[in-house]
Amino acid sequence: MRVFVLTGAGVSAESGLGTFRDAGGVWSMFDLKEVATPEGFARDPAKVHAFYNMRRRVHRDARPNAAHAALSRLERDLPARHPGGALTLVTQNVDELHELAGHRDVIHMHGEALKVRCAACGHVARFTGELSDAVACGGCAQAGGLRPDVVWFGETPMHLARIQEALEQSDLFVAIGTSGTVYPAAGYVAQARRRSIPTLEINLEPSNNARVFDRGIYGPATETVPAWVETLLA
Repeated sequence: MRVFVLTGAGVSAESGLGTFRDAGGVWSMFDLKEVATPEGFARDPAKVHAFYNMRRRVHRDARPNAAHAALSRLERDLPARHPGGALTLVTQNVDELHELAGHRDVIHMHGEALKVRCAACGHVARFTGELSDAVACGGCAQAGGLRPDVVWFGETPMHLARIQEALEQSDLFVAIGTSGTVYPAAGYVAQARRRSIPTLEINLEPSNNARVFDRGIYGPATETVPAWVETLLA
């Protein structure tokens, strides 16, 4: 059994990382055009750096919850329970909680908050401090060219070819904690359905595209995800 899992902000909400589009979410408090677009960064890099420095501090202190731990167990135990089985974990989240929970292979389609990328040489490095135009790149030593290694609005998500290949080869598609509004991720369930791949949504409540899924499991991620993993591995 090849399981394709797509996670969104809902899987990390109980670790203290707020969602983005719900009431009280990040985008209700900040103008995304100012802090999460290439144009906003070009206009006011200091403002964008301040926003991501704040987010970086929050991400740096967060810890995995029971949902992350359960998915890590699924990655570890699925091949033994289902010969030939494997988990592909794709996340829209920019945190590192899946890795902290023990995942060996996580596909970050929207990048990672605790990494920076140099516009001059393309060097990517882990970075947990305060970023500004004065910080020099560890690759080319040039200052002023570093930005968060995240996908901003208007930019193309990462690893799309790898994600597409894994989706096409999967036997089960599961979306966990996703809003169903951000594309291309929101369109993956329809692709799975066209290939007759069973689909499951696990969420706090039905998402915007819940009707497209074959079935849904609803409730807190720290309860629903471990219970689902236990059932799948039984």
